[in-house]
Amino acid sequence: MRLMITFALGGCALAAVANPVIAQDVPGIENCMAEKQIERRTGCLQSNINYLKTVIATEVGKARAEAQAKLDDAAKQTDVLKLVVSGLQAQLKQLQADVAEAKRKADAVKPPAK
Repeated sequence: MRLMITFALGGCALAAVANPVIAQDVPGIENCMAEKQIERRTGCLQSNINYLKTVIATEVGKARAEAQAKLDDAAKQTDVLKLVVSGLQAQLKQLQADVAEAKRKADAVKPPAK
């Protein structure tokens, strides 16, 4: 019987060494009030704080990137609109010059009034 238990324990130990299981700490908010020891509760709270800092930093980074992309798009649109306005101003000046020329020609063709 002892030999069987020894082999069973040896087999378990060999399996544990051959396939070590690594504990994984899944990040997230934990209920720290369940901890009885103050050291463990403090560690749990610190873990929650670290997790929240990471989440907030990630979200702020995403928001900052989105805001910068919107600002870049707005700047591009502003540049395009400036080009359009300057083109329209040039057309307006040309039309005003054409109207002034047409008035001069019309005044030159009119016979003097009696």
